[in-house]
Amino acid sequence: MPPKRKVNDDDLSGPALVKEAARRIRLARTHWDAHRNGACRLERTRALALYERLTPTEKDQIPQVLRVWLRYRSEKYFGDDRTPPGSGPPGRGRRN
Repeated sequence: MPPKRKVNDDDLSGPALVKEAARRIRLARTHWDAHRNGACRLERTRALALYERLTPTEKDQIPQVLRVWLRYRSEKYFGDDRTPPGSGPPGRGRRN
């Protein structure tokens, strides 16, 4: 079986863009449920970048459950008012 050809996110448009945005949101949710916060943050950022490129009619094609999850997580856990990762007070967090 030949390897899959990787498509650059910038080259996506129309139905392919909608499908990829939904896939990225689902992947971010999977990481969130598994408590992999770093991976969730990365995929959520990628999904949000794709989602912002969609037209209003294309956004309606994304399932509402995924749209609500993306908006809720973006505002509550990853918003500008939240402390960025790795910048907590000294002596807390991961141990070396």
